[in-house]
Amino acid sequence: MLTKENITSVKGRGFLLNRGTECFSGRIVPVGGAYTAEDLETIAQCAKKYGSGEVLFTSRLCAEIPGIPYESIPDAEAFLAKHGLAFGGTGAKVRPVTACKGTTCVYGNIDTRALAAEIHEKFYVGYKDVKLPHKFKIGVGGCPNSCMKPSLNDVGIEGNKEFSFDGDKCRACGKCGVLEVCPVKAVTKDGKASIDMTKCIRCGLCVGKCPFDAVPKTAEAVCTIYAGGTWGKYQRIGTPLSRRVPASEAADYVERIFLWYKENGYVKERLGAAIDRIGLDAFDKAVLDGDLLERKEEILAAPLKERE
Repeated sequence: MLTKENITSVKGRGFLLNRGTECFSGRIVPVGGAYTAEDLETIAQCAKKYGSGEVLFTSRLCAEIPGIPYESIPDAEAFLAKHGLAFGGTGAKVRPVTACKGTTCVYGNIDTRALAAEIHEKFYVGYKDVKLPHKFKIGVGGCPNSCMKPSLNDVGIEGNKEFSFDGDKCRACGKCGVLEVCPVKAVTKDGKASIDMTKCIRCGLCVGKCPFDAVPKTAEAVCTIYAGGTWGKYQRIGTPLSRRVPASEAADYVERIFLWYKENGYVKERLGAAIDRIGLDAFDKAVLDGDLLERKEEILAAPLKERE
């Protein structure tokens, strides 16, 4: 007979009790949501050898093997470890990092797989022993299509293209390539074209579409960073930081938000709730212009806050 201690002892290692049984589902964590063909073969073998023979994929792209008996958990862990894989992904800490296929997608503005792998190593692996107030989900999306729904993660990254529009170079073509591709109707044309940058979502579709370089053929890869998104019983759309950041610095801003949450969140309080309690302006200023990275060791060493 399983005890509560048995169930709790393996939950933090990525094993969740299957309802009505004494078996568990083990969650296998990919690096940024990507598996190799060899990984999938190993997962299939593990499912046949130690589980029910089925493999389910979670919304965070983990491969979950149901039907693992409690006594077989150590053997399943050892089997995966030999092949460079591991169970995990639960608890009040950084959860498995998800990413869309922006690396290969025609709409992708950033290398989502590379960024997700960087974040995985830096936060899921590097901060695996850092206890947070609550779960901390990170999603990486390659463009404003939001297939990975970055705004519904505690921290979401959306790839954009930052560009300038030079109206003097517009030749008032009868057929404007920039206007034709804009999905949000930010481009208007009365003779010459113009772009309302307050409507522009920096999707990058217009980059290179003007033969006279009114919109340059190249643009800087930048990211919109969303913070505090949640979905489920309590819903909150993530709030974008007040300025976009270079794609090369996106992981640094994830770390700033991580540290802010570690320092300010109450135990069992999600990031979005902490932002709303303290105030968006104060959060935004601390993340964009504060000294969080300089105080990293102090913040990591401090105990979590409890509500009074």
